[in-house]
Amino acid sequence: MGRRALYEVNEEFTVLTVCTGNICRSPAVERLLRAELGEGAGIRVHSAGTGALVGEPIHHPVAGLLRDLSVDADAHEARRITEAMVREADLVLALTREHRADVVELVPAAVRRTFTLREFARLAEQVDPAALAEAAGAEASPAERLAALLPLASAYRAQVDPSLDDVIDPFRRAPEVYQRSMDEIVPAVRTIADVVLERR
Repeated sequence: MGRRALYEVNEEFTVLTVCTGNICRSPAVERLLRAELGEGAGIRVHSAGTGALVGEPIHHPVAGLLRDLSVDADAHEARRITEAMVREADLVLALTREHRADVVELVPAAVRRTFTLREFARLAEQVDPAALAEAAGAEASPAERLAALLPLASAYRAQVDPSLDDVIDPFRRAPEVYQRSMDEIVPAVRTIADVVLERR
């Protein structure tokens, strides 16, 4: 049974976002992607860190920027990434190439479903909407469309500039660096949501 058939029986598609401390970039992506996709998408988004500050909330400057975007920043506890999290994820969105490499080192089999956030957004943009609609099927749910998007986006992997992949780490830096980090995250998240929700 293929992935699309699995989602037809209402199983969730799981997205794992990964940074270092799990208090700035990856929870920002988690909360923003949840907000963009909305409830009922059949997509579960969660986050973890390669060197997590376990139990810590979202760092207050990031929380403030999320709230400025009307996105919930409460009730977060930083977690360290585990093999089980990676194995259970249908898509892993890392915040830098180094994080992507860390994920693949932890679970080599995850290489085909592990991207940086900005890489995946650029790849998703390349996919022809008609090809995605055909692959996902008529009346596809957002989860089914995201599942169908993965192999189509992967086909363009050699055509994007890897120097644009990383999102800057703002932790303990100037306020403008926090804003720059968010400015790198938000368009990528919105691009992915636009493709999945057919907003292009």
